[in-house]
Amino acid sequence: MDNASFRVTGNARLKGDLHPQGAKNEALQILSAVLLTDQDVTIHNVPDIVDVNKLIDLLSGLGVTVKKLKAGSYVFNATDVDLDHFASDEYQQNAKKIRGSVMLLGPLLARFGKAFLPKPGGDKIGRRRLDTHFNGFMELGANFRYDEVTDKYFLEASRLKGKYILMDEISVTGTANILMGAVLAEGTTTIYNAACEPYLQQLCKMLVGMGAKINGLGSNLLTIEGVEKLGGTTHTILPDMIEIGSFIGLAAMTQSEITIKNASIPNLGNIPSVFQKLGIKMEFIGDDIFIPAQDLYEIQTFIDGSILTIYDSPWPGFTPDLMSIVLVVATQARGSILIHQKMFESRLFFVDKLIDMGAQIILCDPHRATVIGLERKYNLRGIEMSSPDIRAGVSLLIAALSANGTSIIHNINQIDRGYHRIDQRLNAIGAQIERI
Repeated sequence: MDNASFRVTGNARLKGDLHPQGAKNEALQILSAVLLTDQDVTIHNVPDIVDVNKLIDLLSGLGVTVKKLKAGSYVFNATDVDLDHFASDEYQQNAKKIRGSVMLLGPLLARFGKAFLPKPGGDKIGRRRLDTHFNGFMELGANFRYDEVTDKYFLEASRLKGKYILMDEISVTGTANILMGAVLAEGTTTIYNAACEPYLQQLCKMLVGMGAKINGLGSNLLTIEGVEKLGGTTHTILPDMIEIGSFIGLAAMTQSEITIKNASIPNLGNIPSVFQKLGIKMEFIGDDIFIPAQDLYEIQTFIDGSILTIYDSPWPGFTPDLMSIVLVVATQARGSILIHQKMFESRLFFVDKLIDMGAQIILCDPHRATVIGLERKYNLRGIEMSSPDIRAGVSLLIAALSANGTSIIHNINQIDRGYHRIDQRLNAIGAQIERI
């Protein structure tokens, strides 16, 4: 249902356990890598969400055999890849619908020597250029052309050749794509200013399991010795740290007692500490995060008493995907905060909906917003609104659950792209979210 909406009953008090899904951003990279070998690749903890399922459909359209073992577990085999289908209108139409399709380029170019791509879709969060990907492939020796008439990109190379590459931006998908190209290239590739997110570390571990030679895991300097071919492997996707951060924010906003199970805490970086700066209490019990019901949380100030600023930056900095959650949580805190969204220019435009709900927010410019916490002196009020992107959608859902009255959120296919059955999972612990 592309035109579905949520009817959300406010003043929700939730209680219980939430199990985070597999990481969306990791899944899109890991699934693309199955094209690098003609042997079986088994992947566990695959999230059942729109973007990931679309990518699996694209792979099977290319001739990859997909065998579902059980919910979230698949075996992929890319022995017979149909490169003619790659150029077909049907594939191009489907590839357009999902931004993750860009990550098929590296594996296809590395193994088959050619790749095409229509301009991809995805979130409306500002320009997300693909130059980094194409410049990297050209450095490795690929020929690139863009056909303006058909809006398609073409890449060709008989075999990629290793090279020293200094990335012009710290792009997660760009690093993943070039890495997947380099593992089968001739000679040594060095990628400096590489992204080093846990997703990327996971991709490196998977590729090493397939026989790739990669040094520098977890750092911004990767050295890859190209190999002739790669074999099969088994890989388990990490829990989604963005969903975990969303659940921490949800617990605080709705004064709920929630336990987030199996959160892979060592891979969360500074996500817990940023929410602790907002005054949110949490306990780490084994690999679970327990968030007690909290009447009020107070935003810390800097040591000299100045207003706390939270900004996003590449890993190990704070992820841009949680900035909208932090902003929503701050609306009911005691104290003020400056949210500085550096990496995308239109991700803060959803604050007008929060202002309509009664939040005190000053949008300074497309990148910065000041939030003056309401200290729970009065609740937000339910309104009718629309979700502009995946992360803002969940932020608005959290706001609606904490508000007085009922809210309607339209365009929730944006939420479904990144969160599996979020309504059913939250309803199971006491929320009232109706899909209409």
